[in-house]
Formats: sequence, structure tokens, C-alpha cells
Amino acid sequence: MIKLIVGLGNPGRQYEKTRHNAGFLFLDRLVSDSDCDWVGEAKFDGLLAEIGCAGGKVLLLKPSTFMNRSGQAVGKIARYYKLASDEILVVHDELDFDVGVVRLKKDGGHAGHNGLRDIIAHLGVKEFYRLRVGIGRPPSGKVVADFVLSCPSKSEWVLMSSAFDLAASYVDQMVVGDMAMVMNKLNSSK
Repeated sequence: MIKLIVGLGNPGRQYEKTRHNAGFLFLDRLVSDSDCDWVGEAKFDGLLAEIGCAGGKVLLLKPSTFMNRSGQAVGKIARYYKLASDEILVVHDELDFDVGVVRLKKDGGHAGHNGLRDIIAHLGVKEFYRLRVGIGRPPSGKVVADFVLSCPSKSEWVLMSSAFDLAASYVDQMVVGDMAMVMNKLNSSK
């Protein structure tokens, strides 16, 4: 069962709608569809919300640290609630997928993603679930950091929004632990 969904992103208005904030944007979608609000929680270095699902309630966390220090917040909340790593789902942007592709996996390295790298370091394990939202690769000659910190085009935003809708439709199943079914459905979708 998933007890905590963490969205990765950077705090601050200048980053709100950037590709790198795909995790924050997905959680904002879940909160806007629920009867809840974000609450600042200093002891967890982040914003928390709790949404109702078929399996009960699930905590949502947006770290208020920058992306590269996301593990600080995740480690604190995981220790406080005594969460096993496989009860955590991390939602993040994925360069290796076309815009709008969404995939679920468990385990793995950080593949150069500094937010994942820091979470692995703070949890001491890599066996947590990841919901990867495709943002595509930068055009030839564009620096990766500049690309991920820029806003998607209108057409890219439509694709990302559709990916958020698709992933949101499986949150209940993820929370109750039907991860194999969700992986099968998401990982075979176009």
C-alpha cells in the first residue's frame, strides 16, 4: 500500500510551471480534485495535504527544499511515520520519455536525477515506487538544466495534463497496493 506520495519540484513562483516541477504539478492536480488544502509543515520541510482514496487516506508531500535536497524532507517524514520504502511513491519528471508519457516502476538508480539521488541517500535504499512523467529531451544545443527549468509549450502542456489525468485515474489502485495492475496499464499505454 502507498501511504505517502511525494511530488518533486522546486519552490518559488519562477519554477511553478516548469518541466522540472512535474511532480508538484501532479500533486496540485490531486489536491484541486479533493476537498483539501496544502499546509506548511516545518518539521518535514514541506507542504502537506491528505486526500481520501478508496483505500482510506494518503499523505501528499511537496518538499520546500530545492529539488537537489528533496531527500531531506522525504527522510524526515518517512522516519516520523515509520514508513517502509515500498509505501512511498515519488512523482518526478523524466527526460528519457516523450512529453506526456507516464510510467510506474519500483526500484532503480537515480539516472542522473538529483532529486532521486538525494532521496536514495536520505532513505538509504532505492526500493521505492516512482511515477515518471515524460518531459522529452531538449533540442540539440540546449543545455539540459535550462530545458528542465523552462515552461513547456502549450501543446506540451496539453500532453502533460493528459498524463496527469491518466495517472490520477490510478491513484486509488496504487494506494491499495495494486501496483502490478497499474504498471501493466500505464506501462503499456501510449
